Amino acid sequence: MFRKNLKLLISIILYLMLSSCNIASAIELNDASRTVILENNGKTVTLTPEQVKRGKRLFNSSCSTCHTGGITKTNPNIGLDVEALSNATPPRDNIVNLIDYMKNPTSYDGIDSIAEIHPSHILLQPNILAEKWGGGKIYY
Repeated sequence: MFRKNLKLLISIILYLMLSSCNIASAIELNDASRTVILENNGKTVTLTPEQVKRGKRLFNSSCSTCHTGGITKTNPNIGLDVEALSNATPPRDNIVNLIDYMKNPTSYDGIDSIAEIHPSHILLQPNILAEKWGGGKIYY
């Protein structure tokens, strides 16, 4: 279950990181474009075009209400670009740190918990939608 959730989160993260680029389709991305930082030590992972497409769908259905175009509607000065994510406390510019954020969301400065207003949709959705969550073309 954790591995499935990790793959979904990785897909969403890649979509977020690439959303500021003017790229017509995730299928057109080369390996370098689909490679993102996995953890603080600099280890990377290259996602498949299918993972990028799934991430885009998941972002659009679960996150885009508040983060359209990579901004944060509650604070438009804070974006979802890599620089902004790296300046957060703690930094959220890699997959492992973003997973931690999804489990324990905090304000940009890391001081306040925002779990009440920013629930972890990714980790909750399997409990809500069961097999539909991550089911791909079969359900969507």
